[in-house]
Amino acid sequence: MSDANLASLTLAEEMSLPATTTSVLPRSRFTIVLGMYFTALVYFFLTRLVLLNPIHPPTLNQSDVSFIFSVGLLYDTVFYLYALLPVTFYLWLMPQRIWRSRWHRYWLHLLIFATVYGLGFIALAEYLFWQEFAVRFNFIAVDYLIYRREVTDNINQSYPVAWLLGGLVLPTLFVSWLLKPAVFAATKGQERFRQRGLMFALNVLVAAACIYGIGQGFREHRESVPVRELGSNGPYQFVAAFRNNQLNYREFYQLGDDKVLGQVLRQQLQITQPPSPQQANYDITRQVTAEGSPKPYNIMLIMVESLSAEFLGAFDAKQRGLMPELDNIAKQSIFFEHCYATGTRTTRGLEAVTLSIPPTPGRSIVKRIGRESNLWSLGNVLKEKGYDTRFIYGGRGYFDNMNAFFAGNGYDIMDQSSTPSQEVGFANAWGMADEYLYQQATKAAREAQQQGKPFFFHLMTTSNHRPYTYPEDRVSIPSGTGREGAVSYTDWALGDFFRRAQGEAWFDNTLFVVIGDHTAGGAGKLDLPLSRYHIPWLIYAPKLLPARAVDSVVSQIDVAPTLLGILQQSYQSKAFGRDVLHPVDDVPERALVATYQRLGYYTKGQLTILEPQQGVVQHLNPESEHPQVVIPAADDVNLLITEAYYQGADVVYSQGLDAWR
Repeated sequence: MSDANLASLTLAEEMSLPATTTSVLPRSRFTIVLGMYFTALVYFFLTRLVLLNPIHPPTLNQSDVSFIFSVGLLYDTVFYLYALLPVTFYLWLMPQRIWRSRWHRYWLHLLIFATVYGLGFIALAEYLFWQEFAVRFNFIAVDYLIYRREVTDNINQSYPVAWLLGGLVLPTLFVSWLLKPAVFAATKGQERFRQRGLMFALNVLVAAACIYGIGQGFREHRESVPVRELGSNGPYQFVAAFRNNQLNYREFYQLGDDKVLGQVLRQQLQITQPPSPQQANYDITRQVTAEGSPKPYNIMLIMVESLSAEFLGAFDAKQRGLMPELDNIAKQSIFFEHCYATGTRTTRGLEAVTLSIPPTPGRSIVKRIGRESNLWSLGNVLKEKGYDTRFIYGGRGYFDNMNAFFAGNGYDIMDQSSTPSQEVGFANAWGMADEYLYQQATKAAREAQQQGKPFFFHLMTTSNHRPYTYPEDRVSIPSGTGREGAVSYTDWALGDFFRRAQGEAWFDNTLFVVIGDHTAGGAGKLDLPLSRYHIPWLIYAPKLLPARAVDSVVSQIDVAPTLLGILQQSYQSKAFGRDVLHPVDDVPERALVATYQRLGYYTKGQLTILEPQQGVVQHLNPESEHPQVVIPAADDVNLLITEAYYQGADVVYSQGLDAWR
């Protein structure tokens, strides 16, 4: 293009812009950076405002709101500095001749459109993620990128994706039009190569300083989880979750004396014999000897997706009628009134029930590829006793590394991919409907019965999960309309399964165990709100066990030892759980509850929490809506027990003390 044509084009463009715009904006390549910064701040501010709106006003005060927007501005700016690095690099290297060409101006407008559309997409994704989990992007969002098929199908089935994505186009065009003066001013920039290089170097230095100087600490100054989350930046949290998917316990958490804590742990697990000189402080290997003869009962362990205690009428009178089948079964079962999940994700529940180990910081052991196999497990113990042990999953078991985990710890695998397509009557993004999962389990039980083998089947359901779809004409609530319909269908499928099972030859000799993997919501006002971990656990065996309610506080890690106790099996144990049907008077009732960072020990009246950066806090009367928060003394008994469980679990797992062979 000639200089004359370029000049006329520039003049034409300048005449199409307001005079104030062309005079006020600095004619610099980096004007475009400034324009996009303020645009990003507006998007992040509006996102925070929208997410803030559903929170009930009395839960926030003026200080909370100030914290949310001031700390939020800090994280928004830091994220922008990181995102800016490739941009300033591009601005530095682009030759002036190309920079001012016509095609490059079109290219810049296209980049601006794509960037603004991306900001809108992030805001929309954050809103939908918040509706589901009440937190900003975290480990779950990282997982969603890894397992794209399930997540993409789930999103397509749950939301009008085409309308939502199409709806972003018009506001994006409008914002891009508003940024047109900044693009024009940028194309008039005259900075030399060296000047541009200094700007890039400055960006690198400031971003590097932020990496080392601005971490998660700024958002940790509030107890309230919503306040902390709203003060964060979603994309920043996503990157942080991707980088920090595991935490080094001995680096991040307050440490106690290993010898003392080892003794405390052994006392909690009722291990009377002292460790030998060759044993590690936390080696909890011991022989469990049953008093009577073994009882080779079958076990059908049904782990129900997102089964909150609040769904049962036994816990919440307002929910009477939502799960009538399970309410009725509970009256005929050993029913644990105070059972708590160890975490807020399915893999945490699977880990706790299968391995009987407390949650360790970071992702679940189930997903630690390369370190998830050859562990002491309920499956390995029963397989050695001659049981047919299987993990039967309604979805595709490669999701969350489930197949590798269970196959490596004593289980055969049955999942959707191994089920004949003609036997899958209904499926959605996450897997086959529960009733068809139960049909596969029934078929497998008949096979084991014919072979004369006792069986232990660990089932994992999928129906009580967004998009909440299920076969029509099962319940009165239409498919796909929300959580209540999915809960109602989950209950119907359980009732249908139990009625059909009563006609099977193996029914009278089977323990049916129903337990939630986690609750339907994992967030609350406090770090570890107990109500968000409270799940049902019942053992239904009308021909074998008399019905009764158990008032003790129990954990998912207690499932394996308790079932082995009912079977009166002698075995070598490396479990952290205990047989809660045979409690010991001088050992307190307890439950272990955690997020991927905060590790809690709950006993009635007190919740002790270990936090990263060596933090420790206690909630007194955590069952109430407004518990008292205190810092425990160094010699507090419950603090020592908390450290014994979690520090011990870290050593046992990291040093392979829980290896099966």
